[in-house]
Amino acid sequence: MSPTHSHLAGAGDDGAIIVGAEAFRVFVGYDAREDIAYRVCRHSLLRRSSIPLEVIPVVQQELRDAGLYWRERGPTESTEFSFTRFLTPHLAGYRGWALFVDCDFLFVADVAELLRLAADGPRRRAVMCVHHDYTPTEATKMDGAVQTVYPRKNWSSMVLFDCGHPKNVAALTPEAVSTRSGAYLHRFTWLDDDEVGEVPFVWNFLVGHNRVDPDDVAGTMPRAIHYTSGGPWFERYRDCEFADLWVKERDAYEAEEEKDGVKAAMQVAPAAVVSGVGGRVRSICIVPTR
Repeated sequence: MSPTHSHLAGAGDDGAIIVGAEAFRVFVGYDAREDIAYRVCRHSLLRRSSIPLEVIPVVQQELRDAGLYWRERGPTESTEFSFTRFLTPHLAGYRGWALFVDCDFLFVADVAELLRLAADGPRRRAVMCVHHDYTPTEATKMDGAVQTVYPRKNWSSMVLFDCGHPKNVAALTPEAVSTRSGAYLHRFTWLDDDEVGEVPFVWNFLVGHNRVDPDDVAGTMPRAIHYTSGGPWFERYRDCEFADLWVKERDAYEAEEEKDGVKAAMQVAPAAVVSGVGGRVRSICIVPTR
């Protein structure tokens, strides 16, 4: 099953939130090994949003087929979107604000709140992200991928891009994304430090690293959970912190998918008996009407 592109206000070129205008664009990194993670991430975004969203999977092979990406995959690239994330401004037509997020996120708050941070921030910034001070303790992550350590690690896992910012337009071209080094891209070295705006860590809450402060629960409770080392869709991490929230979201997604499948089947025939296991339709028996 291929990933779906979902439509559900966005931000104008001047940074103002425009409700009822163009949908806010959210680009989600897609990796075939984590298809269910993408679908649950998308579901969590859509069902909590108070503004129209356009959720777009960033699929490496599609970008290759379109001639927008051609770099060979290196040994330190743990996902298919390690570099394609930086095509977000290009894919957004170099206009307005857009969000990139890894697929291993679960949004537990309204993404409109994050967009408002961009609209209210200093005009000079070209990107906004969480400024993590993060050094992983494991040698591998997810399904055995090599864990790497570098400055500003995980800053690029969730990025608000001012897609029309002159420096983003000049630096984040398909050629640059296909040829520039990982250090150049992931450390935002095409920008001055004051052009890299900061958002609260709760919007990229790293499982196993960030903590909820019992003295400030409201201020430190995650708004977007990032299963950066691996999430419950991998057997190794089935019992990780916040696994229950992800499983609950997955179950809600699968229930909706099953309901939509039944509705589609009912529209094809006057009546039908549907059987299935594991939240998936297995067979449909058409019942003649009298």
